[in-house]
Amino acid sequence: MMLLAVFERAALMLMTLFLLTRTQLFQSIVKKTHRRPAETAMISALFILFAVFSTYTGLNVDGSLVNVRIIAVLSGGIIFGPWVGIPAGIIAGIHRYLIDIDGPTSVACLITSIFAGLLATWIHCKCTKKNYAQLGILAGMCCEMLTMILIVMLSDNKTQAYNIVSHISFPMIVGTLSIGLIIKLVQDLDEEKDLIAAQQAKLALDIANKTLPYFRINNRHALQKVCSIIRFYTEADAVAITNTQDVRAYVGRGEEKFLDAHHKISQMTRQAVDSGEQIISNNLNVHNFHSLLIIPLWENGEVSGTLKIFYCQPDHIRMSLREMAIGLSQIISTQMEVSRIEQLKQMASKAEFSALQSKINPHFLFNALNAISTLIRIRPDDARQLIANLADFLRYNLEHDVELIDIQEEIQQVRDYVAIEQARFGLKLEVEFDIDDVHPRVPCLLIQPLVENAILHGIQPSRVTGKVFISVKKATDNVVITITDTGVGIDQQTIDKLYQGKIDSHHIGLNNVHQRLLLLFGDGLHIRRLKQGTTMQFFVK
Repeated sequence: MMLLAVFERAALMLMTLFLLTRTQLFQSIVKKTHRRPAETAMISALFILFAVFSTYTGLNVDGSLVNVRIIAVLSGGIIFGPWVGIPAGIIAGIHRYLIDIDGPTSVACLITSIFAGLLATWIHCKCTKKNYAQLGILAGMCCEMLTMILIVMLSDNKTQAYNIVSHISFPMIVGTLSIGLIIKLVQDLDEEKDLIAAQQAKLALDIANKTLPYFRINNRHALQKVCSIIRFYTEADAVAITNTQDVRAYVGRGEEKFLDAHHKISQMTRQAVDSGEQIISNNLNVHNFHSLLIIPLWENGEVSGTLKIFYCQPDHIRMSLREMAIGLSQIISTQMEVSRIEQLKQMASKAEFSALQSKINPHFLFNALNAISTLIRIRPDDARQLIANLADFLRYNLEHDVELIDIQEEIQQVRDYVAIEQARFGLKLEVEFDIDDVHPRVPCLLIQPLVENAILHGIQPSRVTGKVFISVKKATDNVVITITDTGVGIDQQTIDKLYQGKIDSHHIGLNNVHQRLLLLFGDGLHIRRLKQGTTMQFFVK
């Protein structure tokens, strides 16, 4: 009968814990490796309540109480550590003593309650988790046997003490088997956390393996493939990848609204970019989406964009999805940075090759030397200056193999190039410079290909005199470089192909500059057709 009473009270505690483990708050606290003080205090208060309630609901036997107080103290201490076990043991022991100071078992219960808290702490700190349940049962039996011994030793009425021990020892000792069940119940949550973490890690790695080839390409089409893969594995309704200004790729519901290559990021995305913190909204109401997770992507310690995952159902962003997405964003950030470095190397190689071509290009040299030959006869001083310009231009292309240089050096190289082309085109070509005294560092051979494009594809096909305007102006938080020509103008199809990464060989220099700007600064060329001519603009810091 008494054994049944012990198991009933233990079952009540077990049932309460089971119901708590179904709540998201309790699950999140249990699954944490490092808990906040408030969370630890909450768990400690819970097991103190269990222990105190066990005393109040104990079955009276000759002045003693058949209860599950030790079960509560040991379970809490073994699972959650000293900040739960020791307070529970001390408070439960003092409470038991105070409610029956003159009782035959009050002192014994005080001592063993405190001892149980200390023993639970030792097991938590010194033993492995897989042995917690077995050691908890063994510790419970030891504590109850110690209680029986102390009851006999500390009692003035040995007959009464022996009578109490003979009645309560068996149910109290056997009842500690419940400790194993309580520990296993809570440990299952922890194992579930590890299982979910393993599944999410595998999912993130699967996505990483599937997306890796596309990051090596790193254009809009490739990033759309990446979004499609992430959407498939996360079962999302839509997935997007952005930089700090525009949506680079979007796949899923409402995809037709993001066909524009320069679709600006939303205010919520801007907040994630500026703060560098993830944003979760389970109560969204935008374009039939009700759940949204925005996670910043990082490169070189700065936010370079975001990963956005959309769901139509509300309250869909759970802890497991959030943790997986964070891990995935870290992998994506790493892949994008590695891809950026690889592409920078490729672009640098292409730029060097282009410079070498310019240096040995027979047409370029023929035109330059032909202009010099003509000037020698009629304007020898101008011819000498042009030879100096050509020498400086070729020397610049030979010597500058570093990644970044002062923009004023780049402008000087452009001046040398322009001088050569003006000698060739004569009065048909006019060039104006408007250069502020600024010194940002830019990639070598960044501006000259744009000027060359303006002259060869804008001014040369035109039948009238053309002008090229080159400006470098200081803005609020960056430097704006603009190249404008009054030539025939670039067609919209070429602009679209450039932004889609499908440029043809006639504009390889233009594409090289655009891609290097994207890789280095996250924002490429801004090209705009004018009523007469074209303007190309980019920004550096």
